[in-house]
Amino acid sequence: MTPLDIQSILGPEGRIARRIRNYEHRREQLQMADAVAKALRDGHHLVVEAGTGVGKSFGYLVPAILFATEAEGLIDDTPTRRLSRKDQDELDGSEKEESKIRRVIVSTHTISLQEQLVAKDLPLLKSVIPREFTSVLVKGRGNYLSKRRLGLAISRASSLLQNDRDYDQLEQITAWSKDSHEGSLSSLPFKPSMSVWDEIASDSGNCMGRKCPKFNECFYYAARRRIHNSQILVVNHALFFSDLALRSQGAGMLPDYDAVIFDESHTIESVAGEHLGLQISNAQIDYTLRKLYNPRNEKGILSALGLQTLSRETYRCMEALDQLSEDLLSWLATSTAGNGRVHDLLDIQTELPVFLQSLSEQLERFGQDLKNANDRLELMSASKRLTALANSLDQWLKQKETDAVYWLEKSESRNQHGRGATRVTMRSSPIDISKHLRKTLFDKVRTVVLTSATLSTSKSQGFQFFQKRIGADKATALQVGSPFDYKRLARLELVTDLPDPSQDKANYERMILPTIRHYIAARDGRAFILFTSYDMLRKTCEALRPWMQERGLTVYSQADGTPRTQLLQDFKANPKGVLFGAESFWQGVDVPGDALQLVIISKLPFSVPDHPLLEAKLEDIRRKGGNPFRDYQLPEAVIKFKQGFGRLIRTATDSGVVLVTDPRIVTKPYGKLFVESLPDCQVIHVRAKTEDLR
Repeated sequence: MTPLDIQSILGPEGRIARRIRNYEHRREQLQMADAVAKALRDGHHLVVEAGTGVGKSFGYLVPAILFATEAEGLIDDTPTRRLSRKDQDELDGSEKEESKIRRVIVSTHTISLQEQLVAKDLPLLKSVIPREFTSVLVKGRGNYLSKRRLGLAISRASSLLQNDRDYDQLEQITAWSKDSHEGSLSSLPFKPSMSVWDEIASDSGNCMGRKCPKFNECFYYAARRRIHNSQILVVNHALFFSDLALRSQGAGMLPDYDAVIFDESHTIESVAGEHLGLQISNAQIDYTLRKLYNPRNEKGILSALGLQTLSRETYRCMEALDQLSEDLLSWLATSTAGNGRVHDLLDIQTELPVFLQSLSEQLERFGQDLKNANDRLELMSASKRLTALANSLDQWLKQKETDAVYWLEKSESRNQHGRGATRVTMRSSPIDISKHLRKTLFDKVRTVVLTSATLSTSKSQGFQFFQKRIGADKATALQVGSPFDYKRLARLELVTDLPDPSQDKANYERMILPTIRHYIAARDGRAFILFTSYDMLRKTCEALRPWMQERGLTVYSQADGTPRTQLLQDFKANPKGVLFGAESFWQGVDVPGDALQLVIISKLPFSVPDHPLLEAKLEDIRRKGGNPFRDYQLPEAVIKFKQGFGRLIRTATDSGVVLVTDPRIVTKPYGKLFVESLPDCQVIHVRAKTEDLR
C-alpha cells in the first residue's frame, strides 16, 4: 500500500496527477511542500519564497492537511487558551472538545486568493486526499445577520431608519434572510447602507447567546460551530492581526491553532502595523452618537425609548466633538510638519473623552434596570462602544503608547444624509513592528510559515530585510525558483539614456513619451504602465490619451476613479488598450495569456519619505546607527520591483517584455540589485526613442 505523503499526492505519479489531465508536477513545489511539512512536524518557523508558477497554495495546503489529520492529536507542548465561561455556555459539546482538533490557519492578503483556496484548491484536495478533514472561510462577526436584531429593527423602523431607501433595504434583507443559508453580508445581492446593516448585524455586545429565541437558527453561531470544528481555517491578514491584537488583551475571535501559514506575506508589516495601532475618526464617533440620538430628525435608540435626559447628554458629546474637529483641522492647517505628523502632545483642550465615558456609564446604569431584554442589550452595547471610543481617543490625545508614531489625516466625504463632511482621522502605529510580532506571534505559535513570490532582496542579502522587519529572525529560510523558462518567455529592456527622474523630473516625464508610444504601438496596446505616484500617472495618461484614441486604443486609468476590479475586468475583455496603474496594480493582479504582453515600469519604486509612518521608520534606523536608504528604502523598492515584474508572466505559455524607463537601473551602482533579484531572463540595454509617432 502506497504511504500517504507529499510525494504520493503532488508527485509525477501522485493522486493529483491521476486526477488532472496533462498535470505537470513541479520539482520546486515538492521542495516547498517538504520544507513546510518539516516545519509543521518539528515545530519551527519557515520563510519560503516560491517563484511564479510553483503552485504555492498546494505547496502549503497539502502538508497542512496531512499535519492536521494525523492521528496523534495535538502536540503536548502546544500552548492553549481555555474557553471562557461565557464561551462554554454558548458552545455545544463538540466545540468544547476543540483541544482535540489540530488546527492550521491559512491567511491571505487578497480576497481573490481566499476565493481560490476555498472554492477551488481545498475542494480538489478533499477529493484526492483519502482523509477526512474540514475547512472553512472565517469572516468577522459583523458580516453575519442577527435575526433577533432584524426583527427588532423592523419593529422600530420609524424611529431608527433615516429615509425611504433604508426602508426599502430592510424589506429586501428581510425577504433574503428567509432563504439564505449562511446569512453573510457577501451573499446579499446588493450592498446595504452602513446605517441599515449596523442595526441588524451580529454584535458581541448585543448578543443574548443561548438565551436568544433565535439561537438555534443563528447564522453567526452556525458559522462559529463550523469554525470550531474545522482543521483548516482560511482568513485574511486583517482579521488575523485584529485577533492577535485582541489576544494580547486576553480575548480573541479565532479558536486556538497549532500553526499559521501566511501567503502573500510581503504585506504583513503594513497590515500588522495598521491593526496593532490606533485609528479613530470624528465620523466614527459622530456615527455612534447619532445612532443614539439624531437631533436633525429626533430619531435613534434614545428617542425610541423616550430618554430625553440621555439625548441631551448625547448632544453635549456632539458639541464637544464638533469643537475637537475644528481644533484638529486648525492644527493641521497651521502645522509645519506638512504631512500631519504629531511630534508632541497637542495643545488642545477637550472634555470629549470624559463626556463619552460619562454617557457610557449612564447608558449602562439605565440599561441594567430595563426589563425588556432587547432594550437592555441595545443600551449595553452602545455603552461598550462609547467606552472603547473614549479610551482610544484618550490614548491618542495623550500619546500613551511609546515607540509609536502619531498623525492626523484629513479627507472629504459625504455623510449618510448626502451632505459633504470633513473626516479627521487620528492614527498611530508602532514604529518597529518586529518586537510586537516576535512577542505575540513568533514566541507564542509553534509553527509560522511565511510565503510569497517576493521576499528576498538579492543573492547576497537573501531574506534578511524581510525577516528583520517582521521579527522572524530565527526562521529557517528557503528560496525555490520558478519552473517557468524566463530566458525564453521574458525580456527585460532597460532604457539607458533618459534624464535621471530624481534630478530632472519634468524633462524625464516629457522625454519618456515617445518611448512609451513606440512600445505600445508595436503591440497594439496589451500593456500595463506601472507608476509610483498618481500625479505622474495622470500627466502621462493625459499626454498619451489623444494619440491612443486616434489609434483606437482604449485608456484604462486608475486616476479616473474606476475600481481596480472593474478596470481589470474591462482590460481582460478588451486588451487593445493600456492600463495605467499605481500602487495596487504592482501586486496581486493576474492577466494570463496574450492579453498582457508588455509591462512598463516608469520609475524604480522607491518610497518617498513623506508619510509619517515611513518618516518615523527611517528616523528610527538612523538613530540606531543604520543607513535609511541602504537598510530600508532600497530593499523595499527591490521587493516591490519584483512584484511589478511578476505581472507579466503568469503561466508557462505567457511571453512578453518588461520595459524599465528609469535609467538609474543602469547608471546607479545599486541598479544591479534590481536586475539580480529577478528570475534569470534576457536583459537588453536600449536607447530612448525620440521620433514623434504622431
